Amino acid sequence: MIWAKGLPSSWDFETDIVVVGYGYAGGIASIEAKDHGADVLLLEKMSKPGGISICSGGGLRTAFDAESAFSYLKETCGGMTPDAVLRAMAQGMTELPAYMEELAKINEAEIKAIPSKGNYPFPGYEDLGFCIYGRIPGFDPLTYYPHVRGLRGGARNFKVVEDNVDRRGIKILLGAPVKRLLRTPDKRVVGVLAQKNDRLLYIKARRGVILTCGGFEADEELKRQFFQGSVIVSAAYRGNTGDGIRMAQEVGASLWHMGNFHGSYGLRHTDPHYPFGLRLRRLPDWVPGHPIPSRSEMAWIVIDRHGRRYMNEYPPYAHDVGHRPMQYYDTEIQSYPRIPSFIIFDEEGRKLYPVVMPTFNDSEVFFEWSEDNLAEVDLGILKKAESMKEMALDMKVEPRILRETIEQWNGFCQQGSDNDFGRPSETMVPIQIPPYYYAQVWPVVSNTHGGPVHNEHWQVLDAFGEPIPGLYEAGELGGIFGFLYLAGGNLAECYIGGWTAARHAAQNEPWKP
Repeated sequence: MIWAKGLPSSWDFETDIVVVGYGYAGGIASIEAKDHGADVLLLEKMSKPGGISICSGGGLRTAFDAESAFSYLKETCGGMTPDAVLRAMAQGMTELPAYMEELAKINEAEIKAIPSKGNYPFPGYEDLGFCIYGRIPGFDPLTYYPHVRGLRGGARNFKVVEDNVDRRGIKILLGAPVKRLLRTPDKRVVGVLAQKNDRLLYIKARRGVILTCGGFEADEELKRQFFQGSVIVSAAYRGNTGDGIRMAQEVGASLWHMGNFHGSYGLRHTDPHYPFGLRLRRLPDWVPGHPIPSRSEMAWIVIDRHGRRYMNEYPPYAHDVGHRPMQYYDTEIQSYPRIPSFIIFDEEGRKLYPVVMPTFNDSEVFFEWSEDNLAEVDLGILKKAESMKEMALDMKVEPRILRETIEQWNGFCQQGSDNDFGRPSETMVPIQIPPYYYAQVWPVVSNTHGGPVHNEHWQVLDAFGEPIPGLYEAGELGGIFGFLYLAGGNLAECYIGGWTAARHAAQNEPWKP
């Protein structure tokens, strides 16, 4: 691709607001921009919309009281996000249920409000909830979005967003990646350079550009530079390759939260062309100091390459922080002894449930996990051994150490207390009935939080904290969460950031060269 820097002498498209990326955030930003009187062009680089959003559970984190929500968010962000941004997010969380009710009128989607405390007992955690779209008449996620697998709520949520976008007649270009932001000599962003097939498109944005193009979980170089750990496997989507980060950097954006990501641990397919990690089954979250939910038995333990446990496999929000203990680097051996690790469970554990639910938004892959986990043994994803010694030798672990580890674990299960790492007793399942099942396990990133810094209007800021004129972001790109995540918070941020950025941009005076 060859292009001349600077503004073109003529434009291929002209509009008020260009939205870059069509997941939840891009859809909501487009809806709000249109409803506030702006012409909109929505661009998506992949052949189908939905992004990582469509793979989610679809539940948006809500709040009954903005001040309580602010208190909770302040703790989870660990001082890495300004109060003004967190207050805007908290206020938006109180407005989400009514907003969702309005969107649901498009297709009579059912709305479910679910009481749900925060993941940690920080101030304000009891005043939080979830809101999710339930049944939609005549809509089956598996047939309507056959390229998507995951929790059904994500697809229902996107269907509501998509129907609202379509009803407003918003112009959409799929398969049209944005390559550069275009700006004037006085640094105002006034358009984008996109590509459709082999053609470059110069697109004018009179009022602003909103970047809603996701994070960088599918970009290996950015992960190498910003994450600790030798291999961090992407969970579900190939489209999030840090495009918005690079474009925003080029026009002077500052970055935040680059080292924090939402993820867990999981397996890898034996097919080298399968692009995603296989996250282990999501079990119920629990709040420290409160009873563990029912049906929370975890079939497996995790051991390092020396054959020893090193973590609580079931922390309060395992699907967010389960990966963190794996990213330890041992300077004596100059290696990551926990990447990969191994999971182990026995015949009784195998019968509990499918240990993986494949998740993806991708037209080029398809994989379903068997109910009894045995098909994956045939595929070699899971391995089977008739004895602990056989398992240890295949793992290249000292058999004595592995036997001691499992015997100690079984003793903890019998006494109802994990004396080493504090795993909740309700989750503990012994490993004692052969055959034994095991597999290599890796850190898995579901989505990143890093990206351009933004203010309470979701305007992108430069290195000195000043807004870059005409440039906004929303959603996963430059998310607010700097330290600990709040379940459903990314999806809430897609909505809140999307509507905030769009409403602000729609008020801008149009650029007239």
